[in-house]
Amino acid sequence: MTPPLTPALVVRRSALMRNLAAMQARCDAAGVALRAHGKMHKCSEVGRLQVAGGAVGLCCQTVGEAEAFAAAGIDDLLVTAPIAPWGAARLAALVATGVRISVVSDDDAQVDRLAEAARAADVVLNVVVDVDLGLHRAGCPPTEAVALARRIATSNALRFDGVQAYLGHLQHLADLDARRSANEAATAILAALVDSLNAEGLSPARVTGGGTGTFAYDLAAGVFTELQAGSYAFMDAEYDGCGAPDGEPWPFEPALFIAASIVSAQHKTHVTNDAGLKAVAVDGPPAKVVAGAPEGSRWFSMGDEHGGIAHPATFQQFAAAARDALTRDRTITVIDSDPAVPWPADAPKSGDLVWLQPGHCDPTVNLYDAIFVADEDGTLERWPIDARRVSG
Repeated sequence: MTPPLTPALVVRRSALMRNLAAMQARCDAAGVALRAHGKMHKCSEVGRLQVAGGAVGLCCQTVGEAEAFAAAGIDDLLVTAPIAPWGAARLAALVATGVRISVVSDDDAQVDRLAEAARAADVVLNVVVDVDLGLHRAGCPPTEAVALARRIATSNALRFDGVQAYLGHLQHLADLDARRSANEAATAILAALVDSLNAEGLSPARVTGGGTGTFAYDLAAGVFTELQAGSYAFMDAEYDGCGAPDGEPWPFEPALFIAASIVSAQHKTHVTNDAGLKAVAVDGPPAKVVAGAPEGSRWFSMGDEHGGIAHPATFQQFAAAARDALTRDRTITVIDSDPAVPWPADAPKSGDLVWLQPGHCDPTVNLYDAIFVADEDGTLERWPIDARRVSG
């Protein structure tokens, strides 16, 4: 299978469908609704598959994602991050079209802005209290959640729709005992908060959160009514590296890959491909070389438009020299000119394809405007990444 251009983002359809079915089956067995997180794929075609397979709707991280998914006919959406002031009117406008929109909030000022926008649009907006249980990115302290829920519930323009607790800081912990115990401690606090809300007559319509890295704990906890997992659909090298939460092999398989072309093969140490920083997100582990190069080859950045594929035969010398450009230059020159170091016969040649698994799927997807979905016979279908951030 050869994509029409490189670098290209390619999804193996059969793997994607198995991943979607595997997570949905686990949620169904646990009696927990799946609200898949659309921020990972930003693609309405994938979102529609998730809903068709049983998900109750999608999560969105931005107002723009909500607008894109709503335009594609996905009509039950939760915005999982507090929004900037300009976004309140746009969410209220979506509600006016008949889409079920919920949005999180973690302070009084946000609640008041949402209420003002809802009144102006003559709609009632669903608001979920965002609770911070250790991520410290957003969310009110658990001790303030009841008061915030009461403020929402007493507004004639808002509906208190539940609580959210996302434990993003736990998702990739390699120490499974630490991941499990920290998750259990956090969900115990969440359970106590739900009890307090119930005692105050503010029973949450939903308790939403969780993720791919903690899905087994989240489904077994008996606290969450919705699971917000997203990466399970595509997977990435970071999740492969940290392991499944139950210590068993992941029930989800790699489905997302980057096809890159070798554009220069002038050195014994490495070849150059056309997938650089504009094609590969680098906030997680490096992209993993999965095909087209010898086992043990490593991708590394060579700038905006280019990446390198380091050959395993000389990788240790190359890596040791990579601390600064001049040392790397000298090391490559020495190896290239040393007749005792043979040219690797198994290295990719100019024009060859290499296949990479992204280190972190979410920001890698955001670098592209489309996914090429591959069938086993090599047929490709282009799906737009239509929920990427836009200006306007």
